[in-house]
Amino acid sequence: MNVEQLLNHYGYLAIFIGSILEGETILTLAGFFVHKGYLLFVPSILCATAGGMIGDQVCFLLGRYYGTRLLQHFPKLDPLVEKTNRLLCKHSSIIIIGVRFMYGLRIAGPIAIGMSKVSFSRFLLLNALGALLWATIIVSFGYLFGQSAQWLFTQFQQYTKLLFALILLIAVIVLSIYWYSKQRRNK
Repeated sequence: MNVEQLLNHYGYLAIFIGSILEGETILTLAGFFVHKGYLLFVPSILCATAGGMIGDQVCFLLGRYYGTRLLQHFPKLDPLVEKTNRLLCKHSSIIIIGVRFMYGLRIAGPIAIGMSKVSFSRFLLLNALGALLWATIIVSFGYLFGQSAQWLFTQFQQYTKLLFALILLIAVIVLSIYWYSKQRRNK
């Protein structure tokens, strides 16, 4: 099986599963494969949105029903939960939409939100919006990365001989300076 066949059979499933917990790396790769024509843009975004939503909904429910017990077992999460709660009091809608973009709060954020007074339906709606925005941005980034990488490699191939000659010239100059200074120190 080649890469194209693997992506055709398992690409969208990989995006979905990868988006449940983390996802940025998987989505960047998905965008790259969209650029290469192995995957389609909209289905990639929809799979990522669904995976991201499900992962956050599970964390929300964990926070809602088991939050206190989780904090007892994982005390390292306590400062992250407190940070999320402080932010949530001030800007709940923005926090719910943007928590997946905040480094270190991807899992702890929805747990903390689940422990708060935010309703399930409100979180579901704002989480869906945040997941769609997140998936679109990251897959688009991967697509643009693929476009830029293709241009860069094309340009690189055109100037390979010149670059090699330049590196060789720099190496000769550096070695000559080293040899000359070593000779001077020995005298």
